[in-house]
Amino acid sequence: MATSIREERRDGVAVIVIDNPPVNALSREVLDELAAAVEAAAGDASVNAVVISGAGRNFIAGADISMFPRLASGQMPPVPFQEYMNRIEQCGKPLIAAIGGAALGGGLETAMACHYRIAAPLAQLGQPEVKLGLIPGAGGTQRLPRLAGVEKAMEMCAFGESLEARAAVEIGLVDRLAEGDVASAAVEFARTAPPVRRTRDIAEKLCEAAQAESLAEAFRQSAKRRMPHQSAPEAAIEAVAAAARCSFEEGLAVEARLFEECLRGEQSRALIHVFFAERATAKVPGLEAARAARPVQRAAVVGAGTMGSGIAVCFANAGIEVWLSDASPEALERGLAGIRKQYEAAVRKGRMSEQEAGQRLGRIRAAGGMEGVAQADAVVEAVFEDPQAKQEAFAAIDAAAPPGALLATNTSTLDIDTIAAATKRPESVLGLHFFSPAPVMRLLEVVRGRATSDEAMAAAMDLARRLKKIPVAAGNCFGFIGNRMFLPYRTQAVCIAEQGGEPERIDAALTSWGWAMGPLAVGDLIGHDVWLMIRREALRRGAGHIPVSAFEDEMPRLGRLGQKNGFGWYRYDENRRGHSDPELIRLLREYAAARGIEQREWSVEQIRERTLLALVNEGARILDEGMALRPGDIDVVFVHGFGFPAWRGGPMHWAEAAGKAKLLERLEALYDVEGPFWKPAAWWRQ
Repeated sequence: MATSIREERRDGVAVIVIDNPPVNALSREVLDELAAAVEAAAGDASVNAVVISGAGRNFIAGADISMFPRLASGQMPPVPFQEYMNRIEQCGKPLIAAIGGAALGGGLETAMACHYRIAAPLAQLGQPEVKLGLIPGAGGTQRLPRLAGVEKAMEMCAFGESLEARAAVEIGLVDRLAEGDVASAAVEFARTAPPVRRTRDIAEKLCEAAQAESLAEAFRQSAKRRMPHQSAPEAAIEAVAAAARCSFEEGLAVEARLFEECLRGEQSRALIHVFFAERATAKVPGLEAARAARPVQRAAVVGAGTMGSGIAVCFANAGIEVWLSDASPEALERGLAGIRKQYEAAVRKGRMSEQEAGQRLGRIRAAGGMEGVAQADAVVEAVFEDPQAKQEAFAAIDAAAPPGALLATNTSTLDIDTIAAATKRPESVLGLHFFSPAPVMRLLEVVRGRATSDEAMAAAMDLARRLKKIPVAAGNCFGFIGNRMFLPYRTQAVCIAEQGGEPERIDAALTSWGWAMGPLAVGDLIGHDVWLMIRREALRRGAGHIPVSAFEDEMPRLGRLGQKNGFGWYRYDENRRGHSDPELIRLLREYAAARGIEQREWSVEQIRERTLLALVNEGARILDEGMALRPGDIDVVFVHGFGFPAWRGGPMHWAEAAGKAKLLERLEALYDVEGPFWKPAAWWRQ
């Protein structure tokens, strides 16, 4: 029978090694074996001390997350996480955790159940369960405050951020740093015969119950600002506070109750769905055997505007040399100056060292004409979003780029095939749709044209991972996945405004539901001249269910471009804060009156229903057409690219959770009354 635990003996010290590739995740079987191995070593007279370490790069990177959906649905019997840790902690001989790499979630809980912790300086320790809608469930909320204090434990458990071992030493979470082999350092420490010291018995860092409640209230308010609408942060805060007002066993009972509530909640189900969906996006059928024709060691970016400069920074941050060029020398200089400011700001804010910033900046070179393209293994075109401009750029790129180079266009809506037709090698051309700001946003739509080869797609997906992006394969339709779906969603918001809805009420209905921004405020952010261009492209490419005209199309003519000139759906002050604008309301009502648009009252529920149904129905059409590989890919696009609340799982997951049959009934009712825009896609009936 295969085992994930092996044991080594080093002069009276039993070294228990967790070997469960790739990250030593804790399954029920691993926990069973680990607890049994500790108990066996404790009962062995030839053993003086015990060390737990991880094989490979990590100690334990957390629990096996695939357990949680099965536990929540009852498909798997309950796992006594706390009991396993209690068994480990009860070891009657000194027990030391040798932490190399990651000790996260259940990994940190295992380390805290040990009597001492020795760690590599760059090891990462954390309780990130909240990012899955959960709280630590193996005693972490009770042991962490005993080692690091209640305030630090609340911070780590409520917000899920990890810290390096160097910082962990300062707060008492790690006892000693070890250069070199951590397991050997732990064995040496064990030979000093340290006394058995169980974390549950440590009390000096626990504060009074009243102080813990005061801290809890401050963290609750912070969590509402940082992670609005989410229930797990507050549950984590409550569980940690229990450590200060209860006995250890009573605190464990509070943790177990709150963990179970989170585990069975919709938010955890949604966040775990997103977790697995993110990892599935890289799996594109048919690319398993494909290999890049030319490994990407050097890159070129053509166009030094905001997007082009940001894409160049992405390459530099990934350790790839990149040439940046622009037809305008002045634009190139502005782009380079902006990049320098980005790195200077990062150093000033302590996000990277001056040395690291200098190294990254040194990887970005200014290029004249196609000089950089001629030396590049991958070229990203980022010129103005205009078909003719992009075709002209690609004709020049095609003439200069070496054979086998990957040729990508950064476009949000344009036809990849039309752009590829400007080259003699359309098989090497695809879309890489970066989201703004490119160095920050993790999403990257990888758009396949009609002629794009498997090799080019494989190279692009691999490049995305090197750039630390989440790649989502998309078909070559208008707007690909994200912008194609976002347009009907916003179209409905505009229609509601035309029919009497107040802009602030429309946006508030969606932000209070969880969206990062309201749909009308997004229009002001992007710019109404840009939105007009997007709508025209949609109509040109046959998005026939989009209305031909809308009030928003009038905004550029009315001088209302959005935030860029201070007037859009809202009036903006010098700090770009939006305010209600009576002039906008007057113009909107005049527009409606001139076209005989009936005015009505809109409830919050009606606003949400129409905008969300428009969004998901377009996603369903995309799936029907094969423009997205799976519903989870769409969910990832909207969570990471459009501010859809991750704790709702993405639009397609939300529709499944809300009940496809129920939503289909509402779509059919709207279709019967209002026509083609609302025609349900086939996906609803699958």
